[in-house]
Parts: sequence; C-alpha cells; structure tokens
Amino acid sequence: MTPRGPLVFVGDPPLWRPKADEVHISVCFTWDIEEGRRLQGAWQQYYPIVRLGGPALGNPPNGFVPGMYVRHGVTFTTVGCNNGCPWCLVPGKEGRLREINDFAAGYIVQDNNLLQASRSHIRKVFAMLRPRAAVFSGGFQSNLVDDWVAEEMRGLRISQLFLAADTEAALNPLAKAIKKLSFLPRRKLRCYVLIAYDGETLEQAEARLRRVWELGAMPFAQLYQPPDHYVEYDCEWKRLARTWMRPAAMKALMGQ
Repeated sequence: MTPRGPLVFVGDPPLWRPKADEVHISVCFTWDIEEGRRLQGAWQQYYPIVRLGGPALGNPPNGFVPGMYVRHGVTFTTVGCNNGCPWCLVPGKEGRLREINDFAAGYIVQDNNLLQASRSHIRKVFAMLRPRAAVFSGGFQSNLVDDWVAEEMRGLRISQLFLAADTEAALNPLAKAIKKLSFLPRRKLRCYVLIAYDGETLEQAEARLRRVWELGAMPFAQLYQPPDHYVEYDCEWKRLARTWMRPAAMKALMGQ
C-alpha cells in the first residue's frame, strides 16, 4: 500500500534529494515509532520541517488525500468500527463507525468494516466501483454478508474480496458468507486469519487455516502482534504464516 512517485521515499534520505518545504514521516505500527524518530533526525539534516505522525502516534483520521501516505487507488469511505474485538485497535483509535459522505474515488476499498454502514452508503460505494475491478482489502464481516449484499455484488467486477476468520467461532459465519458469494472463485475470495493469539498453538492455527481453505476461500495468515511491543516469532510460526499467505505455496501444499 506504499505510495509511489518521485517524492516518496522509504528509509533514510537518498543521495539525490528533491526540493521540498516539508517532509512527512508516517508510522503505521507502534513498534516502528523508535525507527520513525530516528528517520526524523536523519531527514532534519536536509529539510527545515520534518513532521512525524501516522496511526502509531495516535493521529486521528482527519480527512484523506488520495496518494498521500497510501498508494493511488486506495480509498476510505468509512472510519471506525462498532465491534470490540480484543485484538483490534481500531475502535480505540477511530471510535464507532462513521460514514464519509464525500469519500474520494478509488478502486481499493480499505474500510475497516464497510458492511456496518447503511445500505444507502454501501450502494453509493458500489456505484463508484462499477467501472473498475474492485478490491475490498479492508475485509468484510462474514455474518453481515446477507442475500442483499451478495446480490448487489453480482453486478460488480471484483478483483479480490477479503473476509475474516480470526477465531474458531468465526468459521460458521464464514462458511455461510462463502456460500452466498459462491459466484467468486477461490483466487478472488481471500480471508484474513489471525493466528497465534491468546495461547493458540501451531497445530490449532494450521487446522483453522486448512478449514478456511476447505470452505472455499484462500487464507491470508496474520501473526498477532500486541500494541505495546513486537513479538519475534520462531521459525515454525514464520514458516506457517509465510505458507498461508502466498497463493502459490498454498496451492502446492493442498495439491491444487
């Protein structure tokens, strides 16, 4: 999701540096704050104003400019979420779900929980997407995928749609959602799967990932990271996550 362009840089200042009045350093994850501060010092050697911000610093989402901090094509049509999942920081940082009436056009919808919005808002989002091959990368809440949502989505060109199954209890709603979205092939129907949370074992995580595959979606494994520090997982956990986030690796493992 990193933006692209001649004024976008990752890491330290390069040898060739463009003219600019300000430099903005955006930090997504709390465990990168220290690196963000180091980079702020590095860029301050060449630019008078270097601002440090981003989700990790608790900056509220006050508007969205396409192509700034995230790549062109990404849009947010809502912020926040009404759920209170214990592993998720969104409600604490963004509050309850709020619709953005004048959202920017885009084809990658990164909303935390679009299906919690009103049907009139969802229709507005879908209408914007009709000329494009849409990507719903924010993730749909499985138990909100009803017949109305499925029928509305039949009229869209969909490149990828993400669901979520972060717990064992989420598998039944996921199965029902996949059935309603059966017009999408597995390669287009992805599923975020949080693993290694709350004492989950390697075996339990792999069993849940395999179950998601068997239900008809392609898993995208996500190793849990707490908000206050970074967990360095061992090679077995890393291997499991790598396998179950790469389509080619999953297909080879499952004999597809």
